[in-house]
Formats: sequence, structure tokens, C-alpha cells
Amino acid sequence: MSPTDSFNDDINDYNQHSSTGTGYLQQDQPEIDKQQQSKDSVFFRDGVRRIDFVLSYVDEKEGDRKQEEKRKIYEANLVKVGLELETEDKSESDDGKTYFVKIHAPWEVLATYADVLKIKVPFKANDIPDNKEIPMNWLSTPFRLPEHIMHPEPDYFTAPFNKSKSDFYLIDDKDTFFPPSTRNRIVYYILSRCSYVRDECVDRDKKGIKRLLNNGAYTAAFPLHDYFYLSLYRKYYGEKIGIYFAWLGFYTEMLLFAAVVGTLCFVYGLLTYDENEWSKEICREDIGGKIVMCPLCDKKCGYWKLNSTCNSSWQSHLFDNVGTVFFAIFMGIWVTLFLEFWKRRQARLEYEWDLVDFEEEQQQLQLRPEYETKCTNRKLNRITQPYLPITSKCARTCLSGATVIFWISLIIACIIGVIAYRLAVYAAFASIMKDSPTSQLHVVGPYITPQLATSVTASCINFIIIMILNLMYERVAIWITDMEIPKTHLEYENKLTVKMFLFQFVNYYSSCFYVAFFKGKFVGYPGNYAYMFGSKLRNEECDPGGCLIELTTQLVIVMTGKQVWGNIQEALVPWLMNWWGSRKARCHPESLYSRWEQDHDLQPFGQLGLFQEYLEMVIQFGFITLFVASFPLAPLLALFNNIIEVRVDAWKLTTQFRRPVAAKAHSIGAWEEILNGMAVLSVVTNAFIVAFTSDMIPRLVYMYAYQPDGQMNMKGYIDNSLSMFNISAIPLDNRPDDEENPPWFNSSITICRSVVFYFMTKRYFALRVSGLFFFIPYIQISSTSVLLLKLRDFSFFEQLNTSVIS
Repeated sequence: MSPTDSFNDDINDYNQHSSTGTGYLQQDQPEIDKQQQSKDSVFFRDGVRRIDFVLSYVDEKEGDRKQEEKRKIYEANLVKVGLELETEDKSESDDGKTYFVKIHAPWEVLATYADVLKIKVPFKANDIPDNKEIPMNWLSTPFRLPEHIMHPEPDYFTAPFNKSKSDFYLIDDKDTFFPPSTRNRIVYYILSRCSYVRDECVDRDKKGIKRLLNNGAYTAAFPLHDYFYLSLYRKYYGEKIGIYFAWLGFYTEMLLFAAVVGTLCFVYGLLTYDENEWSKEICREDIGGKIVMCPLCDKKCGYWKLNSTCNSSWQSHLFDNVGTVFFAIFMGIWVTLFLEFWKRRQARLEYEWDLVDFEEEQQQLQLRPEYETKCTNRKLNRITQPYLPITSKCARTCLSGATVIFWISLIIACIIGVIAYRLAVYAAFASIMKDSPTSQLHVVGPYITPQLATSVTASCINFIIIMILNLMYERVAIWITDMEIPKTHLEYENKLTVKMFLFQFVNYYSSCFYVAFFKGKFVGYPGNYAYMFGSKLRNEECDPGGCLIELTTQLVIVMTGKQVWGNIQEALVPWLMNWWGSRKARCHPESLYSRWEQDHDLQPFGQLGLFQEYLEMVIQFGFITLFVASFPLAPLLALFNNIIEVRVDAWKLTTQFRRPVAAKAHSIGAWEEILNGMAVLSVVTNAFIVAFTSDMIPRLVYMYAYQPDGQMNMKGYIDNSLSMFNISAIPLDNRPDDEENPPWFNSSITICRSVVFYFMTKRYFALRVSGLFFFIPYIQISSTSVLLLKLRDFSFFEQLNTSVIS
């Protein structure tokens, strides 16, 4: 049976059950002049029938009979199904050119389609005692609104609605029995299946409001905002948006604990600021002031003294200390707790929202109209459905994959370009700053080294490139997903989610991965330097204080810039567009600016509206988990952002966007698997950052293995951690020009120092093995925490017993 045949059966079923005539404005209802209505009225002119949906169109072409005919047939079919329509003439609208068709679903229609869609409704009050002993519930209790503010609704036993047994259900008032989300979902179900041609057997695919919107017959279709009813998001917007806010609220609650621990680690760095022995040695004139360092680039970089990095060494200690190791381990456990506790919260919501058997409902959803239109082939079997030939499907999938790979390659090319910028500009900064006594540039307060200047400018350029590529790729991702012709709406969302996330993952995190795991690892050593792809640009070295401070800088700029830009896009841009649109639309300020006109002038909440919200939060989740060992304050920044985000999203949905059609969802969908994957990856990345990027392991190795006379302190660490190279052994092509060397450099200086070591020396081998000794236990601790959490879950034992018995 095709979807069209199914809808025809729905119409016949309605006609068999309906006992009252329906149609356009009924004559027995008194009509009220528009000017006598409240501007926020959500009722027909009779003040009784609620407006469940609104269609709008502009009839600018008087001779366009074709579009007019489509609308006429379509609206007649809507009336035939049982909907009631009332049209506002363009002369009554504020702009003088837009028609509004208001739609009301009477009880008979709602009851019929609630039966068809198997919508669950209450039939008995829940008499099971509420179990207040929820594990770990005390952690989130302080962040929940009290009951006298929330006014929780009573709990009921529910069952799928059966129109023939309506007396079985708790129906106090037929007008309010179905919540607004259910009413507009039923109406949209009808709108998406109703035909707009006379002979439906000839043109089976010419149906649905989406096609009428695409071909311009209607300009908009939306349910109205009802600010008098607005209460629970799930009742108002449906479960799909409700589960998003539930997840965002839970994520924000859990962020508080990570933010507190991260802040304590940062405070520990501040309190131990004066105990930083290695920074003292760097800054001391008799130690760091006498250590001559090898040039960091060829020709244009001169020799320099170690004490020029005094400030960056102190700054690095704030984030690279013993607390960093503890925080990295804590975050490995936190991310596991977050995911496991969310699964429990989601399961509880699934039960409370009657979504336990939602998977069965999902299989009954209609095919996408685009799929039915483009797939003209049909399988001849018991259920005749359109299908896409395997050859066409493979070709479209290959083209889609190739496009994604091309764009990811484009990102990598841009990152390589930024790296080349770092190498080229570093020499310029070093040449400019060489006249300063300490090879630094004084800029209103702190000293800025060539490394810091290069890092900050490169991070800003990288952020701009990220934003530009995001804007371009979003359109490409939608285009290639449409080209694949997904079968259902769920399949469409999953395909788009994978494409967008893969791109955003590479786009946002590639520069951080470069700084964390590649920069300073392939530089060679004086006399045998490594160059970028055979060019004259020498690979970057890390600052003597390590690459961690540069990773922190990169993370702060990209993460903060992403959140600020996201809030501007979410809040400021829609507000400005609505303000400008309403300003242009008000041709007659003295006339009544009705509720449907106000909503019509708002921004449409497109199919990617909620998708973008999830994507923004998941990218943020990556920042606070993948690289959090380099910046313990990242959860705190994310917490502040999310506190604002919850309110901005609520304000935006209720005041700046048209009300979206309610939809059901029992989980956060594909995002859950993405979060699981990122959680596993974060354990590995943080272990690598502490083991191989941070200077924590080299310091511990020195303290326990290289400290003379068994003293447990860091005296002498700086001298021990630097390699020595004979200046005469450095090739002439690598040596700085004479004019680039500082005034204090002379021929009596024969040795320069470097942070790099010869490959496979005893020192190099000791550091790498020590890093592995940290990395492996860290992974084991995180894995054990996952197992213990699963063992605590009673359902795990049930699954285990079931599998053993089977």
C-alpha cells in the first residue's frame, strides 16, 4: 500500500466516523471583526475555534491561475478530510498583499488521526508510589527548580488512543485533551499527505505542503505561538525539542563539577607560582642569562638567551603542573560518568514521556516526499513502494564521499598554509624584535615574544578560515545529502549529521592536534634540521617551556571565538533580521498586527535548526574533553556559555523563530554515538598530551632519575634538560646573518643549547619510555571506571544473565 493509498483510507475512515459537517467558516458561528480581536488571539473570528496551523501566500500575479488552482483543490481536500478553514483577505493583512489561511482541527479530526497515529493518552492516574531514591540524584538537586515553580503535572497510565472507546480515557475537556504539540503534529500529518490535483490516480506524487511551498503556491506554513499556554517545552514543542533541552540542562549540570575541579587545578598553579624552581632558574641572570640558545630559524633568527622566555615560563606553570595530571585523570572519569548518567536520565525520560516503544512507531513514518518524487521505480510485492536502483545509489554515495574527502583535504591544505605562515612570519617577528634588550616587544603591559606573537596571529587567522569554510561547507553538505535521496527523515538527519560532524571535527580540531602532537617533534637538531616539504622553511620548535602554552593559546582563541560567534549568530542576527523585516512589513501601523502576522514575520525554524544546536554543543564538548589537559579552565568557560545558551535558545525559539512543528524523539539520535566516540578519543588525547606534550614527565624523570645525591627537588633541571651543540658544527646555510646576532654575541661563544635531543639517545629513550609508563596506566584507569559503572547498572546484570541462559 502506498502512502497516498494510506491517506485515502484515512479520509474514508474519517468520513465513516464523522457525524457533523465541516468546511469553511460555519454559518452558525458569529463572526467578529478583526479589529475587535486581541493582537495575540489564536482563535478564529468566532473566538471559539483554536487556530492549529496557518498557511500564507501572496497572489501578486493576477493571471497565475495554475497556482490558484492548486491552492483551491488543496484546500478543498483539507475540508474534505474534516479541517475547518478561515481565510484572511490581503486587504485585512498589515502589508496589504498576504493572504492567511487559518486551520482548525475539530475534535472529530483529532480523534480520528490520534487513532491512526496511535497517540498515547492518559486513561488512569498513576497510583504507583514514586521512588525518590534515584542514584546520585542529590548531585543535581541543587540545580533544579523547586516544585512550586515548575508545577509538575500529575502522572498517568497511558494507552494508544482508540476513537471507538473514547469513554475509556480521562477526557475532561475535548478542547484541551490533546496538547498543542499533538494538535499541530496531527494537522501537519494531514497537510503533508493531502493532494493538490483533481485526479490523484494520474499524479500520485503531487501532494503535500512541502511541494506547494517549494513551487511557490504557498509562502509559509506554521503553527502559531500561544504565549498564554506556554509551559512545559515537551507539551509545547514536542519531544524532539524537549529532549534537546533535557540533554543541554544535564550537560550543564555535569559541567559544574568539571569546572570546579578545573578551577581548583588552576588555583593550585597560582598558589605554587613562587615554588616554580625551573622558572626561577630561567629568569635568573646567572643561570638563564648565561645560557645561549641556538637560532630558531635560518639566517633571520639570531642567537638568544634563555631568560628571554621568563614570562612564558611562568605562564606555562599555571597550566602545566602536577594538578594537570590529576585533572587529566579526573576528566577521563568525568566523561564516562557524564555519558553513563545521561543514558540513565534518557531512559527515565523515555519511560516518563511514553516513548518506550517509539522504535516501532518510527518504522511506520512516511517516506520523505523528495524520495517518493525522485524514485519513480516501484517494487512489485505485497507492499508497493518506490525504490532507488542500486547502481544509482552507489554512484550517488561515491560522489558524496568524494565531495566530503575533497573538503576535508581543503581544510588540511589550509592548515598547512597556516603552518607555512607560522614558519615564514616567525623570522619576521624575530627580526623586528631583535632590537629589544631581551628580544621582546613591549606592548602595553606584558612582554610578547616572537613565539607568542606568531601563535596568536596564526590562531586568529586559523579561526577566520574555520568560520569561512563552515559557511561554505554547510550548503555543500545539504546539497550532497539531498543528492543521495535518503528514504526517511531519520536517515536524512543521520547522513547529514555524519557529514557535518566529520567536517567540523577536522576544521576545528586539526590545528590543535598539530600543536599538541606534531609541532616540535620533527625539527631535527642543529646541523641537521628538518624542513617543510623540502622548502627553505625550517620546521617549528617548541618554546623551552614546552608547546603546552601554545596549545592553550590556540584552544582559548578558537573555543572562545566559536562561542562568541555562535551567540551572535543565534541571538543577534535573528533579532536584527526580525526587526528589519517587521519594520518593512508594517505598511499600516494603525492596523491590528495579528498573531499570525507577527509569527509570519519571524524567522523560519528550518530543518537544520535543532541540528545546529546539537552540533555547536558537541563541538564544545570536544574542546573540553579532547584537549582539556592543556587548559583546565575550559569547562568553566563552557559552563558560563551554557548558562547563557539555555536562556538564549529558549528566548530565540519563543520570540525570534516561528513555532516549529512538533516531532517525537526518544533520544538525541546519532549524537549519542558521536559523544561516545569522542569520549574514547579524549582519554587517548589527554594521555598523550600529559605524556608527550607537557613537560611534566621530563620533570618527574629528572627528579627521580637524574637528580644528584638523591635530592628530591628541581634544582639544576634547566641545565640538564637542554642539549649542547657546537656552533662550529652548524652549516653556514643555517647560521644567522651577522647583522641578526645580538650585540652581546661574539666569537668566544662556541656552544649553543637547544630543547631537542638526538634521536635514540639515552635521554631520548628515557623520556619516551617514561611517557608510555604514564600513558598505559592512564588508559587502564579510565577503562576500569567504565567497567565499574556498567557493573553498577542493574540492567547490565539482567543482560548478562539473559545472554548466559540463552
